[in-house]
Amino acid sequence: QVQLVESGGGLVQAGGSLRLSCAASGSTFSIDPMGWYRQAPGNQRELVATISRDGTTNYADNVKGRFTISRDNAKNTVYLQMNSLKPEDTAVYYCYAKGSIFRLREYWGQGTQVTVSS
Repeated sequence: QVQLVESGGGLVQAGGSLRLSCAASGSTFSIDPMGWYRQAPGNQRELVATISRDGTTNYADNVKGRFTISRDNAKNTVYLQMNSLKPEDTAVYYCYAKGSIFRLREYWGQGTQVTVSS
């Protein structure tokens, strides 16, 4: 089993920055890739970014150039550095991990609120 715990959400003004962290515990050897999704009220959940253990990254088009995903494999932690934040980025951000051995398995964090004021 894998547990994911997000932190770092909060309130920030437009144009500001925020860094989210996701700490994985349990059977962390069995998850790859990891990433972030977000969901705003009334909207469907959308992919933000993913990163594999070898460093390969994938970003949604509307965050490219502003967000950077990274990971520390030794600490089993994934980060999302968010710069030039916009009110449209306001959402609950969820950490995600996919099973690499049992590929149908998915794990989710509890979510952390990010609010960007205008």
